[in-house]
Amino acid sequence: MTELLIESLDITIAIPTYNGATRLPKILDKLLAQTGVEHLNGEIIIVDNNSFDNTYEVIESYQKICNSKFPLRYFLETEQGAAFARLRAVREARGELIAFLDDDNLPAPNWLAEAYTFGVEHPQAGVWSGQIHGDFEVKPPEEFERIQAFLAIREHGLEPHLFDAANLRLPPGAALVVRKQAWRENVPQRPKLSGKLPGILVQGDDYEPLLYIHYAGWEIWYNPNMHTYHQIPHWRLEKDYLLTLARGCGLCICQLRLINTKNWQKPIIFVRTFLGNLRRVLEHLIKYRGKIKSDLIALFEIQFYLGSMISPFYYLKINLQKLTN
Repeated sequence: MTELLIESLDITIAIPTYNGATRLPKILDKLLAQTGVEHLNGEIIIVDNNSFDNTYEVIESYQKICNSKFPLRYFLETEQGAAFARLRAVREARGELIAFLDDDNLPAPNWLAEAYTFGVEHPQAGVWSGQIHGDFEVKPPEEFERIQAFLAIREHGLEPHLFDAANLRLPPGAALVVRKQAWRENVPQRPKLSGKLPGILVQGDDYEPLLYIHYAGWEIWYNPNMHTYHQIPHWRLEKDYLLTLARGCGLCICQLRLINTKNWQKPIIFVRTFLGNLRRVLEHLIKYRGKIKSDLIALFEIQFYLGSMISPFYYLKINLQKLTN
């Protein structure tokens, strides 16, 4: 009977968190107020990635008030990194669909209903995401929209469409729905990119599992009817953080492009990645000559291009380190 119950769940809402005690109440309140989900059987699971605040106590208090139809389950994942927290969530999920939310992404009242309906209507979709709007603590800099996608803000219009996964145009890991079958059959248990860690700048952990799913033949969709709001604190708009983010997003480019490639293709990707981004750096320097240091958005962009340009050498470096260890 227990096995039948596990298999019958429609959807799991998975929330990876790290020191999220102040953020979790907001998102859990939003989930408890979801509309149009009366017909769904589901659950909420929170994966705690080694928090040292009172995250566990917050979760305990919400377990007492959660609707019995959507029980709240807690798991501690001791291997640090967002990628490992997501993998743990997939292992523990009982739903056929898994709706990922970061602990700073607040869903609109109909987000879960729209997410489930889209999955039913698009059986070939392995992944789908929606509109992610910025909820800013302070006003962002001028022309911020040029780089807002790097902070997981996505507003791609009112029409559903397929993402261009082959060119790394993909949704972020937040506010993302995956079909459990697509993930479990295709995503390795050991990621190459683990996510933001102290002393590790490289990003790309959001995209890595999606590329495995894409190359297995599943579709990745944009569903504009799903709305979430990404809370952006003031420090995420400060120069030091933005430039670190830009470089980290660039350093993962070569590794992502090498997913599903044959050995003979790798030198071609190395050369194209280096030369293509060298051209972008030079064009940017010419376009913003004398203004780079005073234009934060232009500086962010050139840092991303520089990171992308050296990403083949970064890939070779980390693989050489693995061989010598």
